[in-house]
Amino acid sequence: MNPSNLLNSENEAITTQKLTLCCPILDRFLSGGIPCKSITEIVAESGSGKTQLCLQLALSAQLPVSLGGLSSSSLYFHTEFPFPNRRLRQLSLSFINSHITHFGSASYDPMDKVSVQPVLDAHHLFDVLLKLDSFLLQRDSTQWPIKLIVIDSIAAIFRSEFGNTPAEMKARSSFFFKISGRLRALAQKFGLAVVLTNQVVDFVGSNEGINGLQIGNLACLYTSGRRVCPALGLSWANCVNTRLFISRSEEVPGERSGFVEEDGSSSVSLRSRRYIHVLFAPHLPPSSCEFTILREGVFGVESRDQIVADRSGQ
Repeated sequence: MNPSNLLNSENEAITTQKLTLCCPILDRFLSGGIPCKSITEIVAESGSGKTQLCLQLALSAQLPVSLGGLSSSSLYFHTEFPFPNRRLRQLSLSFINSHITHFGSASYDPMDKVSVQPVLDAHHLFDVLLKLDSFLLQRDSTQWPIKLIVIDSIAAIFRSEFGNTPAEMKARSSFFFKISGRLRALAQKFGLAVVLTNQVVDFVGSNEGINGLQIGNLACLYTSGRRVCPALGLSWANCVNTRLFISRSEEVPGERSGFVEEDGSSSVSLRSRRYIHVLFAPHLPPSSCEFTILREGVFGVESRDQIVADRSGQ
């Protein structure tokens, strides 16, 4: 890849169609939302909200283009069971109440436009991806084409199928590129937004040399008081266009946060502060944004510094 290729990639990421997160603060943070024709990865520890963001995106894809949606349905591959159907139902009720004027009927069910597909292992996922061309072409001729693919999570299928021997690690890296290459081809051909979730592992090693490598725009990553790094290593990092990282502070006593778990249940009276960080992206600067998770969905929190900056720019 030469400098002109990088420039073209950056310009394309800036001008390409974006998928709204149904939150103006988060959309502004991500320069319009999740870009189409590329792969966006959300890295976080369990319970941080990465799945809830994906569920919200699966609903927002149904909005008309004029509202930041894709006028489409979505295909949701889940690899960690059970699928959070209760939480998706909860979010869909809030979604339809907020956008009833755009869908014209109280009987409209957003869940009908989210196709959920369980994935057992990496080879199963690759086999499904090989068959998607004809399926997507068929859906493109209908009223609700698929424009969003979610894989939640990519780490689960690789960590369960491949061992830690040199031969297994080499085979795993080779398979990374097969799957990501297939996803890129589909994204480019059909104008898809592809969103993957990834897990984190505890970071063990020195702060120097290859073991202390800088991860994107942050020298190191912390969540819940632990130093972590994205699962699957450097080979996989080269397979995604944009990497977002969610950090979470340790829970402390406080006002009832309203946080809702993936099964739809509310949390106890504990408070966690959550931030989403841009680790690398061809179209976004180094930045972070606080967000909260309520029964109605995932919402950005406007920082005091941002409010002052916005007012000074008026």
